[in-house]
Amino acid sequence: MGKILLSILSGVIGFLFTFLTNYGHNLLGTSLIRGIYGFIIWFVLAFLLRWVLGFIVKQSQAPDITGENAAEDDMLGTKLDLSTPDEDEELINLLKPKPAEGSGGSEGFTPLQPPKLVSMKDPEELAKAVRHLKEE
Repeated sequence: MGKILLSILSGVIGFLFTFLTNYGHNLLGTSLIRGIYGFIIWFVLAFLLRWVLGFIVKQSQAPDITGENAAEDDMLGTKLDLSTPDEDEELINLLKPKPAEGSGGSEGFTPLQPPKLVSMKDPEELAKAVRHLKEE
């Protein structure tokens, strides 16, 4: 009974909303017909929404638990293990310096020496080139 009453209330709200928005622009008969259509649509939408939500709530409230699964489910989450595995040996191995592989150790680090980005041209030639490019 509660589902029908709520759906009817939603339908009445839909009728009033549709009727009042159409009354100023249409004749009374047209506004009433559109209001009835609004009532039907809002009623059906509210009824379907309540039905779907009721179905979802029933599914979440009634899980299928048998005798053996119930005992296991009751014990879930009761034991907490706060111990961490030993990682001391892994940490020591990470901190030890490793010898350079393939280089023999005699060669040290030599940084790259990139060429300097300085123009080798005469400043007067560069000025002429810029003036030439400006004219084009």
